[in-house]
This record gives sequence, C-alpha cells and structure tokens, in this order.
Amino acid sequence: MSSTSPAPGVDAQYQTSLESGTFVIQHCQRCGRYVFQPRQHCPHCDSIALVWHRPSGLGTVYSATAVRLKGNAPYNVSLVDLDEGVRMMSRVEGISCDAVRIGMRVRASVSGVGADALVVFHPIGDSA
Repeated sequence: MSSTSPAPGVDAQYQTSLESGTFVIQHCQRCGRYVFQPRQHCPHCDSIALVWHRPSGLGTVYSATAVRLKGNAPYNVSLVDLDEGVRMMSRVEGISCDAVRIGMRVRASVSGVGADALVVFHPIGDSA
C-alpha cells in the first residue's frame, strides 16, 4: 500500500510562499476576482478554481492605528487595500507609527525568515 500526503492546506501554501520570500494571493479563474485570506473556495462565486498569483504589491492605507504597550516601542496596525481589490491587515514600516496616514500609497515586501515571515508595507513616492 502506498501512502500519499494530501496537498498542504491553503494557509500552509501561503506561509510556504512567504518563507521563500514570495508574497502571493489567490485569483479566481471563474469570476476573475482576487481573494485574500487564502481560501478553498472563492467567496464571490464559490468556485474551487483558485490559483496563486503574485500581486503588484501596491496598495493604499485604508485605516491605521498606533499601538503603544508599556515598555515597548509603539507600532502601527494598518488595513491596506491592495490594487488587486483585496484588503489585508499588516503594518507600515520605515516611518513613525504616527506618520502613517489614510490614503498613503504603500508597497508590500516580505519581512522576516522562516515561520516568522510576514507581509509588511513601506511608503512609496510622496507618501513618506
């Protein structure tokens, strides 16, 4: 009897891409819309025809807040609308947390290594 491992779940596939330094989101081949958080079915048309796609990485800050924990440097938590039409939670780096503004144009990059890899954003153009 041979055993085959099932394909890793979509969350594991996403994390594996990040660990290799690549940011991906899903694209539905049926309805043509982009999807984030990773899913098994398209939330727009319920298709399973989702494929991984490297987005442009460009986006606009939709919302941001500064988090201040006693004894730690403040940081921001931001919602970013990618140009592909999905919104994701992350942070904007490279500027003070108080300088992050709604409407600011940003570019994604993968920060960290291994299991600690995640998507962060940096201001672009005149946004900084």
